[in-house]
Amino acid sequence: MTTLQPTLNAASSADLSPTPAAPAIPAKIWIAVVGANLGAFMAVLNIQIVNASLADIQGAIGAGIDDGGWISTSYLVAEIVVIPLSSWLAQVFSIRRYLLTNAVLFLVFSAACALAHDLPQMIVLRAVQGFTGGVLIPMAFTLIIMLLPRAKQPVGLALFALSATFAPAIGPTIGGYLTENWGWQYIFYVNLVPGAIMVGMLYFSLEAKPMKLSLLREGDWPGILTMAIGLSALQTVLEEGNKDDWFGSSFIVRLSVIAAVALAAFIVIELTTNKPLLNLRLLLRRNFGFGMLANFLLGTALYGSVFILPQYLSRIQGYNAEQIGMVLAWTGLPQLALIPLVPRLMQRFDPRIIIGVGFTLFAASNFMNIYMTNDYATDQLFWPNIVRAIGQALVMAPLSAVATAGIEAENAGSASGLFNMMRNLGGAVGIALLQTLLTKREQYHSNVLMQSVSLLEQATRTRIEQLTQYFMSHGVADHADATHRAIVAVGRFVQKQAYILAFSDTFYVMGVALIVALFAAALLKKPGALAGGGAH
Repeated sequence: MTTLQPTLNAASSADLSPTPAAPAIPAKIWIAVVGANLGAFMAVLNIQIVNASLADIQGAIGAGIDDGGWISTSYLVAEIVVIPLSSWLAQVFSIRRYLLTNAVLFLVFSAACALAHDLPQMIVLRAVQGFTGGVLIPMAFTLIIMLLPRAKQPVGLALFALSATFAPAIGPTIGGYLTENWGWQYIFYVNLVPGAIMVGMLYFSLEAKPMKLSLLREGDWPGILTMAIGLSALQTVLEEGNKDDWFGSSFIVRLSVIAAVALAAFIVIELTTNKPLLNLRLLLRRNFGFGMLANFLLGTALYGSVFILPQYLSRIQGYNAEQIGMVLAWTGLPQLALIPLVPRLMQRFDPRIIIGVGFTLFAASNFMNIYMTNDYATDQLFWPNIVRAIGQALVMAPLSAVATAGIEAENAGSASGLFNMMRNLGGAVGIALLQTLLTKREQYHSNVLMQSVSLLEQATRTRIEQLTQYFMSHGVADHADATHRAIVAVGRFVQKQAYILAFSDTFYVMGVALIVALFAAALLKKPGALAGGGAH
């Protein structure tokens, strides 16, 4: 890949601690890294901000609840397709031109989304916004690996962690506040000021290089085509599957077959072509392979928890978007203070220990939520959210550093595309799994509870009679009508309890996923063992 400063090579420093002889890094490089990471932060933040305000957007543009989901799906499909493409396209158009163009277009289409009048218009605008925003995520990661010497990469990766873990956590807080106090349009306008700063930083700091349009003729077009089709189909299946009853829908079945065939063809093409779009053989390297698995499971729990908590607070506690955002703020704000300290921890301790502690705390935060009750709300979620924030803050930077240790400069783009795509894919799989689990477990718990709430039970008959008297004393004259309302109220109470138990089950599953990620992280080699360059 075209490099601005090819500092990464197979014989680079063995460990992650700075060496006394390390040369000073020009200010322009730091400006480029910070600017690119600001862009990645905005791209990830945009997903969660919009999700927090989806109901308001649907109402404003006249979209139904089912169809309104495409507002998010279109963005995510475009994003996951462009992430692995970005390395090659940056070679073709040059990093500076490619990043700046997409950064500007991301801002243009952000503002355009705020002006959308109907659902088809919004879907198209969100898809283009996702395609441009998706570029910003892997390019920030790539610049860190390419521009910074090994000793300073932990600092860059800590910046990247702000986009990978802090942005999803703080997104609902910002989205809820803006929607409740300013209107849903401002969730798109909020990108403009930091976006202008990002464009200025990148314009000033990135070195101009000539385009290499000849690479278009040499492109891995079969790989690009099969990857785009496969990932688009897979992402759509994961986003829409639960709503459409999975394989009970012919649409989902067809897309699943297309995804399986296209992605299988993509893997074969990448392993056999001379100039592959992505170097899949990197997955055979011990640290990168196990790092990818841990990163996938991190994405599952990271995006899964951001999906489940708002669902719980909305359905069970009746919170509005702003109230939900205030609860989730405690999974984000501590990270803002902790993530900048992680590079220092990486200098003093084995990064694998930090990763292990992070995954353990993140898992523990989920297990703290497996015994929820009807009164489980803001106060009860406070400490689990704090523990989760600490765990997330500790995981991302050291996991990225250890997974990419020994990756050569020419493979930096492939490593970045694969690593970031896998975390996003983990998030899509996690949300789809949790949606389905929530539905199935609610049905299971409801059936179990209803066996105990029988009219043959004296306690049930007593409760119905109490509720009947309550309704009659509050304006219901007919005894039969009051009794009917009492039975309905009991049914709703049982369903609510079933949902609470189902939500508890989803936290248990996320905790288990993070324990598996912990085992994957335990198989990582210490970075110092990779001095030979890409040890297998």
